Amino acid sequence: MADIPRNFVLLNELELGEKGGDGRCSYGLEDPDNDMLMHHWIGSIFGPQHTPFDGQLYELKIHCGDQYPKQQPRVWFVSQVNMPGVNQHTGEVNFAEIDGLERWKPTHSIAFVLKCLYNKMLRRESRLPQPVESKFPTPTV
Repeated sequence: MADIPRNFVLLNELELGEKGGDGRCSYGLEDPDNDMLMHHWIGSIFGPQHTPFDGQLYELKIHCGDQYPKQQPRVWFVSQVNMPGVNQHTGEVNFAEIDGLERWKPTHSIAFVLKCLYNKMLRRESRLPQPVESKFPTPTV
C-alpha cells in the first residue's frame, strides 16, 4: 500500500471534523489561518451520560508532528480530568493506557483518538471523582 502524503491525510481529517461527526466528539485546526502545516488541533469530548463525566465538555489540544500519521499525535486534556491514562499534572494522554491506542497505526485518526478517549470514560475504572471545573497548564510543543 502506498503512503498517502501527510497533508492529504490531514486535509481529509479536517474535512471530516468540519462535518461534525457523531455529536460526542469534535475537532478542528486551532488556528487555520496561520497553521499551514496543520500541526495544532483542538478537540472536545462531551462527557458520557450516567458517568462522572456527564454534563461536562472536555477540551483537548492535539499536536500532529511532521511524521503523522506514521507517528501518533501528542494529546493533552486542557480541561482537568481524573482518568487512568491521563497525567494528573499535565493532562497529557498516555496512549499505552488507552484501549485501541496502545498500538498506533497510520490508519488511525484524530477522530479515532477522541472516540477511544470517550470509550475510556465509559469504563468502570474511569468512574472516579472528577475535579471541580478547572484547566491543566497549557502544554508547550
